[in-house]
Amino acid sequence: MKEKKDPESVLAPCLYFLEKGKGNTQNTLNAVKKRADEIGVRDIVVATTSGKTGLLAAELLSGRNVIVVTHSTGFSRPDHQELDPEFKSHIEKAGARILTCQHAFGGVGRAVRKKLGTYELEEIIAYTLRIFGEGTKVAVEVALMAADAGLISTTDACISVGGTTEGVDTAILLKPAHAQNFFDMKIMEFLAKPRMP
Repeated sequence: MKEKKDPESVLAPCLYFLEKGKGNTQNTLNAVKKRADEIGVRDIVVATTSGKTGLLAAELLSGRNVIVVTHSTGFSRPDHQELDPEFKSHIEKAGARILTCQHAFGGVGRAVRKKLGTYELEEIIAYTLRIFGEGTKVAVEVALMAADAGLISTTDACISVGGTTEGVDTAILLKPAHAQNFFDMKIMEFLAKPRMP
């Protein structure tokens, strides 16, 4: 990562949105491209559900290692994958890779909550991250998933992008980690996020 800075500080802009949600998608992705260009970040991780946001990111950020992370199959209903096959095809043609796997803050712990009504550790971590906004939780989670899948390195900073319900509204520069080393992850900069009311 190349960066112009004085020995004691870095001035990095952050977009703060007055509203959360999909209306911020293009501005968030533009901020990601700008900062990635400035400091030479190659790895970009982007959450998507239908694939619409994933395709926007794949096209805008082409030439980089763009990882588009979907909901796990069965997230909304048994055996159903929410990624639209047409978007999937276009994302892959744009050169991005698609990751579909268990959510880092879901999976078996969520099954325990649903069955026994008891929250497990990973869901407590997810709720804690939500104090910074839903997009922050998502961005951290998809970075863990991409690292665990071997699609990004834990030695290089990446930009991870998440959102609130639909589209994206949060982008974070971070040092990734594998889920089993969660506390080694370091959030370095917020590039965009909704202002919390």
